[in-house]
Amino acid sequence: MSFRIIADSSCDIFEMENKSDNIYFSTVPFVITVDGRDYVDNEEIDVHELVTAMASSSKSHTSCPSPHDWMTEFGEEGDVFAITISSNLSGSYNSACTARQMILENDPDRNIEILDSRGTGPSLNMIIDKLNALIGQGLSFEGVKTEIHKYMEEHKLIFALSSYHNLVNNGRMPKLAGIVLGHLGLWGVGIASDEGTIKMKKIAKGGKKTLQVIMNDFKDRVANKGVIVISHCENELFADNLKKAALAAYPGFEVKIMPTRGLCSYYAEKGGIIVGF
Repeated sequence: MSFRIIADSSCDIFEMENKSDNIYFSTVPFVITVDGRDYVDNEEIDVHELVTAMASSSKSHTSCPSPHDWMTEFGEEGDVFAITISSNLSGSYNSACTARQMILENDPDRNIEILDSRGTGPSLNMIIDKLNALIGQGLSFEGVKTEIHKYMEEHKLIFALSSYHNLVNNGRMPKLAGIVLGHLGLWGVGIASDEGTIKMKKIAKGGKKTLQVIMNDFKDRVANKGVIVISHCENELFADNLKKAALAAYPGFEVKIMPTRGLCSYYAEKGGIIVGF
């Protein structure tokens, strides 16, 4: 039995770690447009160049993968699990669902499951890793489907950003909140709601207080999966400090750090941190 795991580029990875032999993995890219220039979120993207361009940008937006993009990666055979950024933040989920329906019209027996991560970055990364583990256990498509939905029910996401320019401009958060944070030079710490929307949690001043807010959230919402994934946009120092704090509080956990790809860099902006647990 062969499986295809396809994610949109909000997953922040290009390759799976320790991938089972019967899995094909690929990602479908978003396109980030800054002042009329398109940055395709694939292996060739220069994230630093993108972040630098955004800092002086007057106009930017993102375009999600098309149904055709998804269909191409779903291929013609194999059981498919597709993972998208939260459907409340992007049209990527709807696009993947459209692709699924188009394939099923010609091949109604094909197994294709579209998973709404209700998050981004680390959310997708953790789902991908869990799918790999479940498939590695030899479970059927239906068995994997049942277990992955159980796993996703308990997923948590927290983020800390010092700039909300792109989130505000693209209607992802209230304009007033973004302006206040930007002008005061504060960090805004938020979480993904159960529906996958952005919910502000705390305002923090400085890296140490921001780190403590994140650590308190681990405790309040129970970090019990044994894995914490940290995505950062050109802020490796904070990510390393958070990893040290997490390992001290949760010895035996696996704590992974990864840089953001283009889409998450666009919304996190320079210095932003996104954490899944």
